[in-house]
Amino acid sequence: MMNDELLLRAASMAYRFIPTMRWFGPSDPVSLSDIRQAGCEGVVTALHHIPNGAVWPVSEILKRKSEIEAAGMVWSVVESVPVHESIKTRSGNFRSHIENYRQTLLNLGDCGIRIVTYNFMPLLDWTRTDLDYALPDGSRVLRFERAAFIAFDVFWLKRPDARSAYRPEEIHRAEQRWAGMSDDDKKTLERNIVAGLPGAEENYSIYQLREALQTYEEIDRATLRRHLTGFLQEILPAAEEAGVVLALHPDDPPYSLLGLPRVVGSAEDLSAIFAEAPSPANGLCFCTGSLGAGVRNDLPAIAKQFADRIHFIHLRNIRRDNWGDSLEGDFLESPHLDGDVDMFEVMRTLLTSIRERQISIPMRPDHGARALDDLHKKTNPGYSAIGRLKGLAELRGLEMGILRSLAVS
Repeated sequence: MMNDELLLRAASMAYRFIPTMRWFGPSDPVSLSDIRQAGCEGVVTALHHIPNGAVWPVSEILKRKSEIEAAGMVWSVVESVPVHESIKTRSGNFRSHIENYRQTLLNLGDCGIRIVTYNFMPLLDWTRTDLDYALPDGSRVLRFERAAFIAFDVFWLKRPDARSAYRPEEIHRAEQRWAGMSDDDKKTLERNIVAGLPGAEENYSIYQLREALQTYEEIDRATLRRHLTGFLQEILPAAEEAGVVLALHPDDPPYSLLGLPRVVGSAEDLSAIFAEAPSPANGLCFCTGSLGAGVRNDLPAIAKQFADRIHFIHLRNIRRDNWGDSLEGDFLESPHLDGDVDMFEVMRTLLTSIRERQISIPMRPDHGARALDDLHKKTNPGYSAIGRLKGLAELRGLEMGILRSLAVS
């Protein structure tokens, strides 16, 4: 191959995914050393010890940044600066919490942190009914089983009007599922749904959850979207001043749960949000697992449509069972290259846009099966070391193949 062809190929492959992993801080059983050995250049983390709604002090940001840099990596993305519930409902001290959010963005910018991920899911973060579902090969993954979730909503939470939210055949399946569950099964289901997962804002008891749900009685999808875009319009000037871009994470799963509105689940949702808050700092965390749980979502098309808004990438695969003609059903997290998400086409679309934009974007393997030695260790649900290492290796191999093909196309 001629030298100019080699140079062309090298230039075409200069823009790529920056491999990262999420780290939950010093108490995470997966260490910074583990993450670096997995081949990561960056770390995705947050100051989990700072109460939600409080300002992140510069001193604490710099302390965390120096820990990561001492381990030979950079702090690539903040995931997440949580949005306080009062902001979502626009009640109580929401204005002071918005001001605190603005100041946190300014502090992060002063410390050289440029990408901030957040979500706007009411009350609960990503939701699963099973945190330890066994696959045929013996590894264990996260799963959402709709019959179990409906059973929890109708028979355990006993949410008013819950029955009317589901079709008769769904209620029938939930009744059968509930009848077959032991008391321990029911308690585990409650813990999995309401105890909170990494990134969730609060840990609710069943009684607290019932009370918290009441704060959303007068908030429908249109109202919640208005609250989201209002929040963005108030904080984006600070983000622009700080040189920070925001990356909105889609709802997971991308449809209503427990009667709560969700407004970040489709291309239509994203179009409306970006139209109402058009600042270039208003961007997207493109999560293939969250968007992939929506049967109508065309992920390559969404990646292409919002290419210039994508600042951070989560790559995860799922397998869906959508209960016949229902748009909502069961799903479980599958190997990164084997599921209903066409990972090749998604990655090719993303990498093509990266080359056109002439930038590199942080990417992390989102979640991973608990396997091998990790089956005998305590890990954060979805965030064991070996499963994510396997996923990252597979994704980087696919990435290299696509980049080489783009370089000669």
